[in-house]
Amino acid sequence: MFNKIKKLTFFIVMTLFIIACENKNKIETDKIKVLTTINYYTNLVEEIGKDKVEVISLMQEGEDPHSYVATAGDIRKIQDAELIVYAGLHLEGRMEEIFSKLSNKKKLNLSEKLDRQKLIKTEENTYDPHVWFNIEFWQEQVKFVTEMLIELKPEEKEFFENNLKKYLEELEITTDYIKARIEEIPKESRYLITAHDAFGYFAQQFGMEVKAIQGISTESEIGAKEIEELANFIFKKNIKAIFVESSVNHRSIEALKEAVRSKGKEIVIGGELYSDSMGDSKSNANTYIKTLKINTDTIVDSLK
Repeated sequence: MFNKIKKLTFFIVMTLFIIACENKNKIETDKIKVLTTINYYTNLVEEIGKDKVEVISLMQEGEDPHSYVATAGDIRKIQDAELIVYAGLHLEGRMEEIFSKLSNKKKLNLSEKLDRQKLIKTEENTYDPHVWFNIEFWQEQVKFVTEMLIELKPEEKEFFENNLKKYLEELEITTDYIKARIEEIPKESRYLITAHDAFGYFAQQFGMEVKAIQGISTESEIGAKEIEELANFIFKKNIKAIFVESSVNHRSIEALKEAVRSKGKEIVIGGELYSDSMGDSKSNANTYIKTLKINTDTIVDSLK
């Protein structure tokens, strides 16, 4: 209880401070200064903006956005940004409340612009926020970013639109690659077992079914009942592999592995998937497209 009160107090103080300092210390630059929350959207902005933008991500590689708590260092980043790009749908938790109170900033809530009828609904007025795993949704979001960059720097309209056209073509090629690879998995084996339910949109687009220990947020409870039920499912369907995630603690998957073993079946951990964060600059998963391909290869090679 004390920690919750402490976090809430910090959140309130920080919000008030950011609002008070909103118009101060603005640094002049020829580039559009963009602040993003997760690194997927950092990459998105960079793909279209190239050298016309300067992009800073609030959250580092491997960081869990569901449990992110703003730091004092974020104040300067928010102050300096000309445009704030974020996922929405409660992915960033209380950060969305902070953004909503900034009256003098351009803000782009990327999920807000998507058709709600196409999103995965989890509860009344609650939707799965991991929309970037559906490439069709990503293509829409790329267009939203392009429109905003053109609004902020209209003289570079042709530059941004050319980058958009090239990137959309790359995304189509990526879609074809993933479809072909998923076809290598027998239909009866197309089950993706993960720690938290981040891959619903991927499964929806490419014909798989996701089963997860936790719901769409890593903040949800992990119970012995959920692990037992999932272990029974794995045993019944004779699933070959389960997967850990780069931004989620591995303990729940290890517990699931032990639960399956107790039923007389050995299950392997097929590898690590990138869910709420891409890899760092040194990894092979440091762009959206690379991340999708690496995730796909990991899944297919373990389940086929």
